[in-house]
Amino acid sequence: MLHRINFEPVTVDFLLSRRHVLGTLSSIALAGHVRASAPAARVRVAVGARTAYAFRHLPLSVATRLDFFRAEGVNVTWFDYADDAQALRAVQEGVADVGAMGFEQTLLAHDGRAAVRSLVLQARAPQLVLAVSVQAMPQYRSLEDLRRRTIGVCALGSMAHAMACMALTQAGVPVDGIHFVAVGDGSPAVAALRSGRVHALCHADPVMSLLERRGEVRVVSDARSLAGAQALFGGTMPGSCLVAPAAFLQKRAADAQALAHGVVHALKWLQTAAPADIVKTVPPDEFMGDRSLYLAALARVREAISPDGLMPEGGPETSLRALAALDPALAARRPDLARTFTQDFARKAKQKFSA
Repeated sequence: MLHRINFEPVTVDFLLSRRHVLGTLSSIALAGHVRASAPAARVRVAVGARTAYAFRHLPLSVATRLDFFRAEGVNVTWFDYADDAQALRAVQEGVADVGAMGFEQTLLAHDGRAAVRSLVLQARAPQLVLAVSVQAMPQYRSLEDLRRRTIGVCALGSMAHAMACMALTQAGVPVDGIHFVAVGDGSPAVAALRSGRVHALCHADPVMSLLERRGEVRVVSDARSLAGAQALFGGTMPGSCLVAPAAFLQKRAADAQALAHGVVHALKWLQTAAPADIVKTVPPDEFMGDRSLYLAALARVREAISPDGLMPEGGPETSLRALAALDPALAARRPDLARTFTQDFARKAKQKFSA
């Protein structure tokens, strides 16, 4: 049965409703203006060995220079430290909120201080090279020749130290007969090799590309590419990442998400950016005075840059095996690898930017 519906004039009610809607829209617009003009959240980030590992922190440089973090509502204050261990300590002691460092630091945070976990990955390989000095070892033939020699690494206990130990161990060379010394970042590392203070060097680009181009070193183990890292470490090896204590990730989840958005936005940009555009974006002091050298080094490490900020499957296990070459007791402690990282923030950022 059909029912007739009688519509009565509702002019006054309509006008009132329209005024209500307009008032609501004005309120929404005003609220949006207030949010837009609200001060950005301040986040302190401790960066480990930025000079030594220029490419490891390339996504951070891009996100900063292109204002990706500011676009997400965070104002980042950067604290530079000589190595990852010092940057980790700054986070654990509350000097910084977040750290930018190698993922392996999440496994080394076991000295009674606050544990940290990775929230977004920058690199999926350590981007390191082990090479011998042509001047100090002109007759070099194999890793066996490094017995009782001195190898320079960025910092003792670092992934560079672990990589050198793994390469030697796999070649059957006992590491207890090798002398390791910390040589720091770019210029000091180059000086240590040229002066003969060290006979070999395990370091990152662009330092190693500089020495290689000038014929001063012979590369004996290369983990700059995915294939090279896979061959040496026996699995996917996570590189640099942003880490933070669980308390920060819980209490300031919005700021952590904003940081992840900024990094993944930079990762997405780096996937298609021309080399010339990258050179224009990064600080000139990262070139080591040679633009062509920087471009050549970039070509070698570019595939190691994470495409989406996510931790690769099996990555924490590979990192633990590498560190066990330095400290066998670390593996014996059986750290809970699930607590060393979270995919939540990177996954949301990946979805936002279709990375």
